[in-house]
Amino acid sequence: MPMNWYAWLIGFGLTLAFEVPLVVWLLRDTLPSMRHKLAIAVFANLLTHPLVWFFFPQLPLRYVPRLVLSECWAFAGEALFYWTVVSPISFARASLISLVANLTSFGLGWVVVTRWGNLFF
Repeated sequence: MPMNWYAWLIGFGLTLAFEVPLVVWLLRDTLPSMRHKLAIAVFANLLTHPLVWFFFPQLPLRYVPRLVLSECWAFAGEALFYWTVVSPISFARASLISLVANLTSFGLGWVVVTRWGNLFF
């Protein structure tokens, strides 16, 4: 996958399409404002996705360790963000939200890239 801004924007858009609805739903009883929930979900991904896309692929490691590190970063970074920004939720709940969102995004992203990646990237 080329490391360019066009490809990143597509990847980021897909990530948002997969994760934002889940995060908003998982935060449904914590915040009254839909706009606030949407902003939190988008900003969490803005904090983690660029490093997943641009930094981790440059590490001098084999593919699987790089992938594991980048996904652990996305999970931990977003969990910490949810925990610090959404008050009051427990770290366990913030971690669960991040885990569900990132596993879903990873799985659906893998399907999209495997089946239709040549159309996008």
